[in-house]
Amino acid sequence: MAGAAAYHGPSIEKEIIYGITLALMAGGLWKMHHWDLQRRTREFYDLLDKGIVTTVVEEDD
Repeated sequence: MAGAAAYHGPSIEKEIIYGITLALMAGGLWKMHHWDLQRRTREFYDLLDKGIVTTVVEEDD
């Protein structure tokens, strides 16, 4: 068994780098989602100000 590799456990440096990478990726996705919501809200209020859309429901007589 002289040629068998011994298990030394996880590499702390690799675990930290993996954790930071995953956190940055998740944060980036959340930020892109937030920017998309802001853009949609801004577009809606721009259309509302221009009178193209309305929040009032027209009544049928």
